[in-house]
Amino acid sequence: MKPFGPMQPFSPVSVVDQLVQYLRNAILKGELWGTMPGVRYLANQLEVGSNTVIAAVARLEREGFLVPQGPGKRSRITLPQGAKPRGMRVAILLYEQSDALRGYIVELRHALSEAGHPAHICSRNLLGMKMNLNRVKRMVAQEEADAWVIFAGTREILNWFAEQPVPAFAYGGRRRSVDIAGAGPDKLIGQKDLVERLVSLGHRRIVILAREERRKPTLALFEKTFIERLELHGIPTGPYNLPDWKDSAEGLCKCLDRCFELTPPTAIFMDEMHIFVAAQHHLAQKGIIAPRDVSLACGDPDPAFDWCRPSVAHISWDSRILVRRILRWANEIALGKDNRRQLAIKSTFVDGGTIGPAPIRDAKPGHASVRPPDAGSRLIT
Repeated sequence: MKPFGPMQPFSPVSVVDQLVQYLRNAILKGELWGTMPGVRYLANQLEVGSNTVIAAVARLEREGFLVPQGPGKRSRITLPQGAKPRGMRVAILLYEQSDALRGYIVELRHALSEAGHPAHICSRNLLGMKMNLNRVKRMVAQEEADAWVIFAGTREILNWFAEQPVPAFAYGGRRRSVDIAGAGPDKLIGQKDLVERLVSLGHRRIVILAREERRKPTLALFEKTFIERLELHGIPTGPYNLPDWKDSAEGLCKCLDRCFELTPPTAIFMDEMHIFVAAQHHLAQKGIIAPRDVSLACGDPDPAFDWCRPSVAHISWDSRILVRRILRWANEIALGKDNRRQLAIKSTFVDGGTIGPAPIRDAKPGHASVRPPDAGSRLIT
C-alpha cells in the first residue's frame, strides 16, 4: 500500500467553536444587529446549553463583535476594525407614489445600492394608506427590510417606527419630537426672508397651501411660524391664510377657486413643487397670471426652475446633504451603531420673477380691488 503524504493537523471543532462561527456569520450577514439576544433565548432557539452560549458570547466580545453594556444588560452588536459592513435591505416609504421620480430619491436609491444596501420603494405610500397607522403596520409586516426610510410621516407613525427593533430614518414630517434618526430642510430662514420680501412689496393677503397633516390636529412648525411672522408684520390672520382643502388635484383646484371668489389673495405660498406647478397651471387657465395678478412662491427647489422664464421664487436647500446623511446613517447602522441624531439642512430664499408688487386691481383680473379680510376667527394652534 502506498503511504499517505503529509496531512494537515486535525483540530476537532467544539460546540462552542461551532456556535461562535454561527453567530459571527449571522452578524456579518445582518441577521443579527442592535443588541445580542439573551442567553436563555439563544439556548432555547439553538438547542444548546447556557454555558455554551455564555462561552460563545465571551469569545465574540474578545473578537470585537460584541461590546458589553454592563451587568444585566445585553451586549451591543458591532463589527471589529477592518470588518466589512453588512449590506442591508432598505425599504423607502414615500408620502405619495409620484415622489419616486424626485431627483434626490433616485440619487438616494443609487447611493445606497452602490454602498451595498439594496433599496426599494414600497408598493404602498402614506397618502394612499390615508396616514392610517394600522394600515402601515400591516404593510410593514409584509415587507422584507432591514431598515426603513420614511418620507413625511405623521408623529403617530414615526413614533411607532421609533419603537420597532428595525432601524428607521425619518425625512421631514413631524419628526422633531420623536426619538428617531432624521433629517430635513430647515426652511425657517428662507421663510423669514420670503415673508419680509412679500410685505415690502405691499402684500397683506397672503395664503399658504399646506397638506392636511401639516394643519391637523395642530399646525406644524413651518406653518405655525409662517402665521406668526404675518402677525408680527401687523397682518391679521385666520382660516383665510391657511385654508382647508382636500389633498388631491381636484381639491387643490376647488380651493384655489374659492380663494379667488370674493377676496383674492395677492400672494400664495406652496411648499411642494408639483403643487406649485399644478396651482400655477390652474390659475393660468383662469387668466390669473403671476406676478401680474398674484405672486407665487414654492418651498422646494427643482432643476426645472432653471428653465423657467420668469424665474420661480422658491426656498432652496441642498438635497445632496440629505442623501449623504441617510447613506452615513445606513453605514453606521450596518456597523451595529444606534444612530438617532437629526440634522437640519440650511435653506435660503431665492427671489424670482413669480413675485412682484401687490396688484392694485386684484379682486379678479380686470376688477377693482377689494378690502382685505379682517381678523375674523383666528387660527387655533
